[in-house]
Amino acid sequence: MALGIALFITAGLVVLVATPLLTAEAAGEGTLPVDVTPLGDLKRRRLVVYENIQDLEFEFKAGKIAEKDYQGLKEEYRMEAARLMADSQAAETLTPEEVLIEREVAARRTRRKTQPVVEEYVCAECGFENPLPVKFCGECGARITPRTRK
Repeated sequence: MALGIALFITAGLVVLVATPLLTAEAAGEGTLPVDVTPLGDLKRRRLVVYENIQDLEFEFKAGKIAEKDYQGLKEEYRMEAARLMADSQAAETLTPEEVLIEREVAARRTRRKTQPVVEEYVCAECGFENPLPVKFCGECGARITPRTRK
């Protein structure tokens, strides 16, 4: 009896562990990390090139690399870094639609800053100025309907 229960639990654990390993993910349905964007990828690649340049300089100063090889690799890494920087700047430029959206957002923000909406919570019955927000007057208990002033 105990052997049967142990085998049943073991079989269940094997199925539980093996199921995620054996299921095939559908194409395109796998999850990607949040920072996997073209701009994020360019930034990551640029940082790798910068690290490679630092490592190259360290190895040259340590005497592990000949000067001719050092100069050639240094120039290649700098060209790669410059290309990645140019690609990053090109990816950051806005399309005409994005420029229009940014203008509209900026215009709405300025309108919102210049025209603040203030609600007054003054009781119509007793004139008491209540703290924000309240539904009933803190002094007399009458219902408050906030009045909007501009």
